[in-house]
Amino acid sequence: MAQYDYDLFVIGGGSGGVRAARVAAALGKRVALAEEFRFGGTCVIRGCVPKKLYVYASQFPEHFEDAAGYGWTVGEAKFDWKTLVANKEREISRLEAIYKRNVEGSGGETIHSRAELVDRHTIRIVDKNRTVTADQILIATGGRAAAHPALPGHEHCIYSNEVFDLPELPKAIMIEGGGYIAVEFANIFHGLGVETTLVYRGKEILSRFDMDLRRTLHETMEHKGIRILLHSVSQEVSKRGDGRLDVTLNTGQKLTVDQVLLAIGRTPNTENLGLEAAGVEMDKQGAIVVDRLSRTSADNIWAVGDVTNRVQLTPVAIHEAMCFVETAFKDNPTEPDHDCIPTAVFSQPEIGTVGLSEDDAAKRFKHLEIYRTSFRPMRHTLSGRQEKMLMKLVVDGDTRLVLGAHVLGPDAGEMAQLLGITLKAGLTKDDFDRTMAVHPTAAEELVTMYKPTYLVKDGVRVDG
Repeated sequence: MAQYDYDLFVIGGGSGGVRAARVAAALGKRVALAEEFRFGGTCVIRGCVPKKLYVYASQFPEHFEDAAGYGWTVGEAKFDWKTLVANKEREISRLEAIYKRNVEGSGGETIHSRAELVDRHTIRIVDKNRTVTADQILIATGGRAAAHPALPGHEHCIYSNEVFDLPELPKAIMIEGGGYIAVEFANIFHGLGVETTLVYRGKEILSRFDMDLRRTLHETMEHKGIRILLHSVSQEVSKRGDGRLDVTLNTGQKLTVDQVLLAIGRTPNTENLGLEAAGVEMDKQGAIVVDRLSRTSADNIWAVGDVTNRVQLTPVAIHEAMCFVETAFKDNPTEPDHDCIPTAVFSQPEIGTVGLSEDDAAKRFKHLEIYRTSFRPMRHTLSGRQEKMLMKLVVDGDTRLVLGAHVLGPDAGEMAQLLGITLKAGLTKDDFDRTMAVHPTAAEELVTMYKPTYLVKDGVRVDG
């Protein structure tokens, strides 16, 4: 039997890599994990966690406004960008230390260096200029913001990596893209007082989400003062003498802003990893090709998370890592379950969703019942804020199975987590109807919509 330095070597210290390393080490395996940047990966360092902190920061102006209706008098409010950035950095540094400590506390070794494959069992520790060997190798290098080298002036633009640490808050920003990152940062910057324009090539923001949510969020964002330009892409970005940026769109429109944020997708981190030398296959987008158990074309090398370009969500990477450990070290082949994944968009108002959209369900089921309600949540009644909340259930009309649940409004993400349990359990609309409401809450609407708003038969809406 071949002897190796490690039973498992993990390349990439994000959520998936750290989870796999920690759990495998706790089983008594000889484990090492190499990370070239900071432990915690995209989510902790330059993704979900700092993003959510910035979302909280950007909500305070509305909270101050709403307080008046409840009898509060709030004095002049001032915001300091540098304070937010510094406090964010302190928090993610705390979390980074925990991630690293969790691996080491379980008996694993952490290596602060880039690591590259030499062959199927050999890894080069670049910063230390030495090689080690491992029986099993897990690649969890994640992804990064997609660049746009074809755009003239792209060198003047920023991406999601830089946006958290800008030296100063811009007075005006253009954000290109229509997905999670673009929509969330459009709301963040607007909430912080920045003149914000969102530019998207598609017909509506947030593709693949339910159209009711997409349209309602779009309308609400524009009502707040965010400018949204659809069917539009930037054609050139040029820097002016005063340091500001001129942007020319394909429509002929011209914008002058202080920053341009490109949020046009993500690219797997697979360049120069030595994958070819190790016999690891990649697809045309550069993502690592894996089978249903996350095994690559080299049978001792595995991959999880965004580098595989399956579902780009942190909890998915963690789930895939747990399945990998079961398969590789517990003799219990476990396939990651990517069905019915709840997710949230931390826009303002936020979105929480799980299951099929109405359009997707109509392609797969002949008879749908759609339950939909829109109302002003109780918290806005005294504040005078006119924002509406939207709730929607997509139900198979033949089996009564709830196929999709979609919420737009305060705490929608929290609701999506609990709705994810109910849909995963295969509950029916009758189960929703039998559930007692909690009053007064917004979520009670999910169990008090007794009659369908409309039907969909063979893809055609039928009112009545």
